[in-house]
Amino acid sequence: MNKINRGDMLELTRRMTLKRNCFHRIAGAYLDRDGGIDGTFNRHFLKLSDKDRQQYLEIAKTIPFSETNANLKEHFFSKEEQKPGGVWQMLSAIKESELKNDALLDIFYELFAEKYTADSDYAIYLFYGSYDIPLKSSDGESLWDSEEVYRFLICAVCPVSKNYEPDSPQYGFLFPALKDRSSDSDRANIFWADPANERTLLF
Repeated sequence: MNKINRGDMLELTRRMTLKRNCFHRIAGAYLDRDGGIDGTFNRHFLKLSDKDRQQYLEIAKTIPFSETNANLKEHFFSKEEQKPGGVWQMLSAIKESELKNDALLDIFYELFAEKYTADSDYAIYLFYGSYDIPLKSSDGESLWDSEEVYRFLICAVCPVSKNYEPDSPQYGFLFPALKDRSSDSDRANIFWADPANERTLLF
């Protein structure tokens, strides 16, 4: 397993504030502990209230801001995993749709519910964002010109109360991975709040 660069993750999380927001859309589902879907939502991120945006930013930020190579680990998708019909293809399609394909999202929620074991009701939050990665000079200073637009998904899975208030994420991922300040579609970064519970879930 290759190591995740902490600097890449910190650079990304600096764009997860109300003033420097990198997210365009948020979608999600509320599920009971047995995986039954109680409801879904799909919203333009900037149309949320400041309070809701701040709450969701904190949830999303938990994934890349977590301890790298401990709570957050790299997964490499093999050629077999990238064949048509797999999770890699589904996540790629969800990213390309910018979370605007509800039918595809419903398939993802159902697939996730089949594989995830929960102790309580929970929510799946999906964020679509982009980050215009600036060029850096030889001394590390950021330049105005853009090197690449990194388009990505963050998934965060949180226990929720009876009124759907979320607790801290227990699982999540960043796809595609941000590696060496560039998008790497052969990899994802997977988060477990408790590494002792880490197991193969979607990939």
